[in-house]
Amino acid sequence: MRRLYLDNAATSWPKPDAVYDAVDDWQRRVGASYARGASAAADETRAIVDRARRSVAQLLGESDPRRVVFTNSGTDSLNLALRGLLRAGDHVVSTVCEHNAVLRPLEFLCTEGVETTWVGCDSEGVVSVDEVAAALRPETKLIAIVHASNVTGAIQPVEEVASFAKSQGVRLLVDAAQTLGRLPLDVRSLGADLIAAPGHKGLYGPLGTGVLWLAPGIEEDLRPLRLGGAASGGDRLEMPETLPDKFEAGSLNAPGLAGLAAGVEHVLATGVEAIRQRMTDARGRLASGLAAMDGVRVYGPSEPLRQAGVVSFSTEGYDPHELAMLLASVGGIECRAGLHCAPRMHAALGTARQGGLVRFSPGPGTTDSEIDAAVTAVGRLIASPLT
Repeated sequence: MRRLYLDNAATSWPKPDAVYDAVDDWQRRVGASYARGASAAADETRAIVDRARRSVAQLLGESDPRRVVFTNSGTDSLNLALRGLLRAGDHVVSTVCEHNAVLRPLEFLCTEGVETTWVGCDSEGVVSVDEVAAALRPETKLIAIVHASNVTGAIQPVEEVASFAKSQGVRLLVDAAQTLGRLPLDVRSLGADLIAAPGHKGLYGPLGTGVLWLAPGIEEDLRPLRLGGAASGGDRLEMPETLPDKFEAGSLNAPGLAGLAAGVEHVLATGVEAIRQRMTDARGRLASGLAAMDGVRVYGPSEPLRQAGVVSFSTEGYDPHELAMLLASVGGIECRAGLHCAPRMHAALGTARQGGLVRFSPGPGTTDSEIDAAVTAVGRLIASPLT
């Protein structure tokens, strides 16, 4: 049975051929650690990692690639930002729309004297800037907000939140897991202080890669979570203070970063605006096809430009996990069902008690015929529900 992959919100697949080639070439031909030797192979690994860093910086509109820190995942990046920045007595404002990669670190930090205020959302999953502003206190150090929900796809008003945060002297962390590489994102216009993202979603890199962008000055307040060997300062017992070495202890995932370099270069060559347009079209085709069926409810904003390419829905007659399993077994459709590691979001939508939602997330390469096949498969199952 042919695979119909609709789980790009979890990880992008298939990757561009250049990504597979880059990983394979490093593994078979290069093989040397980053900044761990003076051989020609070690020099080539350094050049590959530097190329990946420059490419991510270019995508972000950042002129200084050193401000791009490589991590092991988006979750790793968010943990570094939250647990590295916050101290006992600090207050954080975050939202119910967040992924567990934010919820759980903040829950842990609560045991260490950090307090969080959770801001709600409307029925489409959109947060109010006024409510975020009202939640601030004199001791608020950080606002942590997802750029686009992995459940509803709702794009949050991050620029407006950033403007208000700056006026109050509050730092802003943006989780760009669903948007970096898929929506235009420029650090100068966005106004954030930290931007975290995985490498394996919109950047087309392999699993095991992540990035954290730091605005000027943040590195002075941010503590490294992982300590050890780095690309500089090997004669000292303390971690180096220079970027990005301060936050990159241990051997970097060189084959992963080789693939990431190729993936980001593919995004830059294709153009983020072109990727966004294709994602908007694909999401619209999916959402309209599903919403036209009796017994189907689609969640998230109806306005295409307020949505990041995720279609989550419920159906009468099926538990979301049942439907997802049937779609996989009958139509080869690979999607995601459940709470999507976002329990507060589902509680806010009223979908937690039903076991969550089914989520389709196409990629830029998903064809119209594949989208139509997925819609048809849902329609056939609804027409003959389990009893």
